[in-house]
Amino acid sequence: MKIINIAFAFFCLISLNAQQIAKSTYGTFLLKGATVHTITKGDIQADVLIQDGMIKSVASGITAPANAEVIDVSGKHIYPGMIDAGTTLGLVEVSSISLTNDNNEIGDLTPHVEALTAINPSSVLIPVTRVSGVTTVIAKPAGGLFAGTASLISLVGYTPDQMYAGFKGVVLNFPSSGKRGRRDRRSDEDIKKDTEKAIKNLDKIWTQAEAYAAMNKDKSIADYNPEMEALKLVVNGERMLMVEVNKKDDILTAIKWLKGKDIKAVLTGVTEGYKIAKEIADSGLPVITGPMLAVPARAEAAYDASYTNPSIMLKAGVKVAIRSDDTENVRNLPFNAGFAAAYGMGVEEALKAVTIVPAEIFGVADKYGSIEEGKMASLFVSDGDPFETKTQILNLFINGWNVPIESRHTLLYDEFIERSPGLNKK
Repeated sequence: MKIINIAFAFFCLISLNAQQIAKSTYGTFLLKGATVHTITKGDIQADVLIQDGMIKSVASGITAPANAEVIDVSGKHIYPGMIDAGTTLGLVEVSSISLTNDNNEIGDLTPHVEALTAINPSSVLIPVTRVSGVTTVIAKPAGGLFAGTASLISLVGYTPDQMYAGFKGVVLNFPSSGKRGRRDRRSDEDIKKDTEKAIKNLDKIWTQAEAYAAMNKDKSIADYNPEMEALKLVVNGERMLMVEVNKKDDILTAIKWLKGKDIKAVLTGVTEGYKIAKEIADSGLPVITGPMLAVPARAEAAYDASYTNPSIMLKAGVKVAIRSDDTENVRNLPFNAGFAAAYGMGVEEALKAVTIVPAEIFGVADKYGSIEEGKMASLFVSDGDPFETKTQILNLFINGWNVPIESRHTLLYDEFIERSPGLNKK
């Protein structure tokens, strides 16, 4: 039996080795002759020079440096890498297998638990995601009231620290006044009492956080408290508060709760934002919404409520970014944005909602979100509109790394399209 197990392990090793994804390469690359969708400066016919991980130049007729690899992309399109503003990528591998899930901590008060420390750089879902043109994502925790600290990561690297892209935000799951699912048998009165209790608990925690921050302005003089240390960064405006809230009444309550607090905050989820778009706009709070590929939250809602939600808020004056809110299908971010584009947002604004707008919300627009000299070289080459399912991603660069267009899906495709030994011949 032991011999059989050893043989089986050896066979698996050979199989895995045979399907190992090609290595990314780093160097100087000149992309020549494409339509460059800069996002911030319009569409231009230009070359793009990538050097030292950065976009060195965007111009026509760039002369290739001596050590550059020249890639002819004539007739193709260059876009900045898309940013998914809300996922559990790298934290969850198989949703139905608890041992592969590391996004949910026990307890209501865990803001000090950082998603970055749990990122699995070897997740097979990362190559699946990035070959769709998604180069940067928010990895966010779930769980209780203050669920933990989300991180922005680039989808290339061997360690979480190598992947870190410069933003962290504390997740607040704002108390919900709705039912917790089909099996929730609470009466309306009980729901109201539970909501009031949850808000009081939130207020109590926040009061403690403000007091802790006041006592520990320079360094800790009180007993060290990791939960309060994490919230102190929010109270002091050093870290953003990501407020997950979806129902109309809860959004209004959250806006009221945030009013007067001198902190950085963003509303996330915001499923029913279309019902109170003006109120959200008046608050000045940015929004991260999604997914679009979803059924309406309420039975009485219009069939296209999810599709039109971003455009209604945008037209009211809200800064809107789009997320997939997914794990396995973060690769569908372009199609979430595509639905938003088709249902009122328009292609130009939908592109901004998955590039420069999330970069601005997260304070990294000097590095990501558009194709400009001096920014990180996170971009892709395609043969058409990335929101169209028929479009193919041809070249991919993340932080200057030339990343192979390979994933478990492409490997399976190649394996079976080039079957060997193939069918037995008669």
